[in-house]
Amino acid sequence: MIPCFDDWQSVPEALRGAVVALGNFDGVHRGHQALVARAVEQGQAMKAPVVALTFEPHPRRFFVPDTAPFRLTLLPAKRRLLAQHGVQAMVAQRFDAAFSALSPDAFFEDVLLQGLGARHVVCGFDFTFGARRSGNVERLRERGAERGIGVSALDPVMREGEIYSSTRIREALRAGAVVEAAELLGQPWEIEGTVEQGDQRGRTIGFPTANVALGEHLRPRFGVYAVRVLVDGETAWRPAVANLGRRPTFGKLQENFEVHLFDFAGALYGKTLRVSLEDFIRPEMKFAGLDALKAQIAADGDAARKVLAK
Repeated sequence: MIPCFDDWQSVPEALRGAVVALGNFDGVHRGHQALVARAVEQGQAMKAPVVALTFEPHPRRFFVPDTAPFRLTLLPAKRRLLAQHGVQAMVAQRFDAAFSALSPDAFFEDVLLQGLGARHVVCGFDFTFGARRSGNVERLRERGAERGIGVSALDPVMREGEIYSSTRIREALRAGAVVEAAELLGQPWEIEGTVEQGDQRGRTIGFPTANVALGEHLRPRFGVYAVRVLVDGETAWRPAVANLGRRPTFGKLQENFEVHLFDFAGALYGKTLRVSLEDFIRPEMKFAGLDALKAQIAADGDAARKVLAK
């Protein structure tokens, strides 16, 4: 795993003089991947390390703390994906009141120049920075020219006339269109969380499930999904079926993400699961009774096995 720092002032000397990729990188989708590829190419040409500068929590969460969960990738997944695409270190800058108040010039001088010793920066065409998002790409280029730092701003990365964006991916997931979301992302979308103690109702009806914490992940469409699961400490993905919803048959109100791993009998409490959503099977339903629910769960399992066998 690549090193990750939570403040620009804690970056070691060995990583100074880097090519810095700037952005939130929520999802690390195909547009982000193109930006990172440009930074990696630049880093190779300059024989410089490539460092991603991103922000935690997401600025939207800081400025609108009561907003509903919307994240595509939490920090561990973002770190892993950026590493897969060639980033060598990550600064997940702590986004707090002090950092949000930095002027654009202070962000450039203190963070990029003095803190990271950036030799070149790469960002998207719409990147903004500094207090009240008052700095833009044009300002970044001006300051870079003054201080001898190269600036590359990527044009929009398009798919069939549409810009790859985290917003569009969120829309797809909220509609249950996980196959489309995977195409936009460049990989299946995952929920990664710790298995928590549930009410163990699944065991009583013959379908034990792992109750995976959702945390700040976006809530996709409620319903049943064919999924693959990577259990912490294992290397092979396991086939499974998952249900996201409030279990209306039992009158529940709390959101639950329950995963049933096929042909699995091990203990999972406290372990971290990566759950890759492969396809949407059906929306959430309320059943007249337990027998109808059990029959549908069995049918969902069969449907998921067929999807995953393709």
